[in-house]
Amino acid sequence: MPAKTSSSSAPAADTLRLDEGAIDRARSSLDDGAVTPSLGPWSEQIVALLNDALATELVCVLRYKRHHFTAHGLASPKIAEEFMVHAQEEAGHADRLAERIVQLGGKPDFHPTKLLHRSHADYDESDDLKAMVRANLVAERVAVESYRQMIALVADKDPTTRRLLEDILGDEEEHADELADMLEG
Repeated sequence: MPAKTSSSSAPAADTLRLDEGAIDRARSSLDDGAVTPSLGPWSEQIVALLNDALATELVCVLRYKRHHFTAHGLASPKIAEEFMVHAQEEAGHADRLAERIVQLGGKPDFHPTKLLHRSHADYDESDDLKAMVRANLVAERVAVESYRQMIALVADKDPTTRRLLEDILGDEEEHADELADMLEG
């Protein structure tokens, strides 16, 4: 176990020691749940980033579901099935983001009229199967880039949120690969 330091002495630069002062501050403001004073000024900005990611995921759910139900053509049953799988995975991402927003003391913004404005990805009403796949691939690539930027912004400010974003990023990269394969096939 790391050696303790008193709250009045700073750890030496060449040792690994916990900041006892920060630990003491974590014992206060219990109503804040997971938000400790060390998150400090970042919690509101992180919640804003997560609410925009939430909007993106919800718009993606709606786009994938529309494409699932309107896909037609010889290859459509298999692709439509994949659209529904992606819709369900995006809904899971939205749930995880909303949960984290609440953990950080924020309020998840599900307001329908604000979703498209805050979303990084677009909604799409294509009727052509190839255009649907292409629109979803563009949206996944946008999501990948957005999550990469959010991860860099959050970095060491909130490791729990960073890990959540990294996990979602992995799923988005997988979706993009699957859609790119559909375009080639």
